[in-house]
Amino acid sequence: MEVNTSSSGTDSLTSGEIPRSRSEGTLIDVDDRTPSGSYSDELDIDCLLRKTSARRSGRSKSVSDFLDIVNNRRFNPRKTTPQNPMASDMAWLQNDREAYKMAWLSHRQLTRSCLDLEAMSHSPGWAQTQATDIHVVCKLNHEGGSVHLPDSDINIHVPVGHVLPGEFQEVGLKAILNPPSSFNNEMSSTVSPLIELTLSNLNTREAIFLEVKVAAKVKNDPLSQVMSGIACFLSLNKEGPFKKLENCYTYQDTIQVKLTDLSHVMYAVIAVQANKIQPPATNVWDYVHRTVSVGIYGPKHIHPSFTAVFTVFGHNYIPGKLTICDIKKRGKNMPPVVFQLWGKHTFLLEKPQDLNISLVSCDPDFEVKMEEQSKKIKEEELKTGEMVHQQFLFSMLGCKEMHFFVFLVQIKVSKSSQVMQFHVTTPDPAPKLSGIINRPKRLQNCKEIKSEPWLLTPTVKYPKFQDKALSVNTYGVALKTVLRQNKIDYLLEYFKGDTIALLGEDKIKAVGQTKIKEWYVGVLRKKIGLVHCKNIKVISKEQAMDAADSELTTRNLVEQIALPFKKLTYIYSVVLSTVSESVYDWRALAEVLGYSHMFLDDSNEAHADKESERVAHVVKRMKEDCHANKKKRLFLYELIVALLKIDCQGLVARLTQDTIILTSAVKLGKYWRELAEKLARLTKHQIEAYEVPHRGKNGAVALEMMWKPAYDFLYTWAAHYGDSYRDVLQDLQSALDKMKNPVTKHWRELTGTLILVNCMEVLRASAFSKTEEE
Repeated sequence: MEVNTSSSGTDSLTSGEIPRSRSEGTLIDVDDRTPSGSYSDELDIDCLLRKTSARRSGRSKSVSDFLDIVNNRRFNPRKTTPQNPMASDMAWLQNDREAYKMAWLSHRQLTRSCLDLEAMSHSPGWAQTQATDIHVVCKLNHEGGSVHLPDSDINIHVPVGHVLPGEFQEVGLKAILNPPSSFNNEMSSTVSPLIELTLSNLNTREAIFLEVKVAAKVKNDPLSQVMSGIACFLSLNKEGPFKKLENCYTYQDTIQVKLTDLSHVMYAVIAVQANKIQPPATNVWDYVHRTVSVGIYGPKHIHPSFTAVFTVFGHNYIPGKLTICDIKKRGKNMPPVVFQLWGKHTFLLEKPQDLNISLVSCDPDFEVKMEEQSKKIKEEELKTGEMVHQQFLFSMLGCKEMHFFVFLVQIKVSKSSQVMQFHVTTPDPAPKLSGIINRPKRLQNCKEIKSEPWLLTPTVKYPKFQDKALSVNTYGVALKTVLRQNKIDYLLEYFKGDTIALLGEDKIKAVGQTKIKEWYVGVLRKKIGLVHCKNIKVISKEQAMDAADSELTTRNLVEQIALPFKKLTYIYSVVLSTVSESVYDWRALAEVLGYSHMFLDDSNEAHADKESERVAHVVKRMKEDCHANKKKRLFLYELIVALLKIDCQGLVARLTQDTIILTSAVKLGKYWRELAEKLARLTKHQIEAYEVPHRGKNGAVALEMMWKPAYDFLYTWAAHYGDSYRDVLQDLQSALDKMKNPVTKHWRELTGTLILVNCMEVLRASAFSKTEEE
């Protein structure tokens, strides 16, 4: 039950009334998990499994019922019986009995699932069905108050004196996901759900105010300001006709509407309208900054096979539960299924165009069905303003123990380079139902089917790493002595006259002691670091008189340039998935990690179906060994060293960018807003759009969760660079250095990764006899 105490001046009801307001300003979500009622089949939750119940036998209960019983027995074994059935209030909607009937049925709707338990054992998520409409009602007195629709930016404000002293006003709010189709065309587009507003008392003295945060903001240029505007439309019927209201005040993406002509039931919708489409504009979208919201929905608990639903909304309202009516299983239509919200994301879309949607599991134990990995939402569907969804079928590989996992959601805009990515974490598996469901023994014995022995012929041959002296063609002679009292990571110290080997002529921009400078990557006394360009004179190899202090082997180079990964933050499941899908010879990786002999006797993994599974086994084994010896071994560092030794530079670059983005987001916290302004010139509205999916119940993003919008922004920003990972790292370094309190003064690992990517060419030229593509 959703409860919000945002209003005032109400009184409690007597026991004979419908409990729409049990305390002052209480908002009641009609979607109550355990409602009490007068229907004969609504029994005590602890009696659900009694065989004496003819109306609800053991074969007609949803899995949510079973799981509630498990939780009740686990946490509250002596639960008392529910409160008395809710009495009917004959005065409510007494003038419209049919409307009363429909409202009551909507409130009581609990879809029954009649799946047999054997099928349910395979995928019990199909049976999790409850009512999903969020409908709040608040009873206010003459002192007024506010009513808020949970999980939304929709509010009703009732002023003081709205009703006479001693009288009351019951205000109901409901959001209908699909707005009227008549508003979505070239000249108009809805930016809010259809809002149903109900009032019990029309004997009023003051108007009420509807406040909605919408999914659009008119652009600041004069043409857009003149040619378009955001307006509210009102109707007494759900289907219309709608009348444009004049008493509207708009500030950026928020509109406040004064409602004077009140009725018992009203329907409101917010839309952006164009007066005229003037070239180069082609439709109303060209006049506004339009926000698109997406939600990822799935069952309450994951199962060996389950469906995730990617949903696009034309407004900001993303409900916590969603009913899907077109689910199919084994070619047959299923009853409507209620899915839970797993994750959400908001992004700007300048104009309606095709969206390519991809879901990729970051855990090798799960996969998305091959033919369903990528789907498309068409431009015409976005123009309708209605909710659009696509289904993705996940399945577990093998008969392993169930566990939650992370998957990646990628949204590509067809006609541009815009790419949005975010990660979603699934819920936990369902609690074991042993003792409640008697499963057949043949379902308990999961037999592993092994493939025939596979041939040990890799599809890609990796070059052999050679430990030898670096081949350097450019040197620098120090023009001055630089010694620092406070040592700075990745910056070299040297004496005047020292000969420094330069690993390339590319320059890096980074902050030094206090100022941003340009640096070369150099080697001196077996240490790699940065040297200020103005402090050396660049000379050729032939001009170098004494280069003994600047010699370095390829093995030492690899071990040093990977040092930043000892302090970078990473998501293990993402790293595991990325490596297992990008390395094509498990033996090559196992050999450089020192595991080649072990695998000759590993009969279980020798029969793995895919090369990626064998690579994943190697990585998992190394993770276990590193975890067992944390003081001496670090997983990500050793993995990067190994990948560099098999010349997987493209993979290393990808992991470098991913871990730097994640670590930067964690380091920045709330200061990501300043970075967003400097890096991408984001407006306040755009910054808020990144934070909306991560706001808590108080409407703000908690400090410990602030890394999430920072990560979403950095990931989206970096995607525009394509494969130019060097530019991503350098531009991020420069932007961080220019902040008021730059984190890079104390956190130098980003500088270290810039050294790494600038040393890749000299490493490949020296460590491998010939250059081969991965």
